[in-house]
Formats: sequence, structure tokens, C-alpha cells
Amino acid sequence: MATSIALSNPVVTVNSVDITDQTTAAVFTQRYDSLEKTAFGSTSRVYTSGLGNHELTLTLYMSYAASETYATLKDLVGTETTVVVNPSAGGNSATSPGFTLTGALLAELPVINMTLGELATCDITFTGGVYTAATS
Repeated sequence: MATSIALSNPVVTVNSVDITDQTTAAVFTQRYDSLEKTAFGSTSRVYTSGLGNHELTLTLYMSYAASETYATLKDLVGTETTVVVNPSAGGNSATSPGFTLTGALLAELPVINMTLGELATCDITFTGGVYTAATS
């Protein structure tokens, strides 16, 4: 029988700042470019792994107060930073690895994304960087 978890207390840090209380969703994708290595005489295409092209997309509640969403992210646009997501609090373990992108680029920050009568949110995406998954 497969084991599933109900996400209840993840931890998200950006540039060593804990933004867990501002995060409502996270999608962390480990990805490598596909390089074709099909040779003459092959009857099917064959691929190999190329460069890492990892990505982390966060959905955040937008706040402009000091030490909140905008203040934490505004100076990171166009720069490389480190982002970490743990499925649960309490440090890295085999059941809660710390997924990290080191040197990931935040290319853009939507500074306004509002709808009348709703909490303001924004989606941001960190791309590239070195991927690691720490279990201890």
C-alpha cells in the first residue's frame, strides 16, 4: 500500500528568511534538459540528461509590511538566491527532506495582483540553480 501525507506544517525559506506564514502553495520541480542522442539506424528517438533546469513556484499572500512578502522579495528580483522547502517542520530527515535550489534566479515579481474582496496573492518562480535534497 502506498503511503501518502497530508501537508500540514511545511517550511519555506528564501534567502534565509522564513516566509512559511506567507506561503499558501509550493511546486518544486527537479528537471533536466532532454538531449537527443538518436543515432543512424535507430527506430526510436533516444534521449539523455542534459543540464539541470530546476524550478520552484510559490504562491504567496501579498503583504507590503516590513519583513513581509514584498520587503523580503523586492531586492531579490534579477538576482540569484537560495530557496529551501521542507515538507514538515523539524529539520531534514528521510521523511522530510530539505529541497534546496542554490543560485536560483528570481526573474520577476508581480508587485500588484489583487481582486476586490479577496486576499492578495502572487505567484513567483525561481529557476535554475543547483538542486539538492538533504535527508539529514
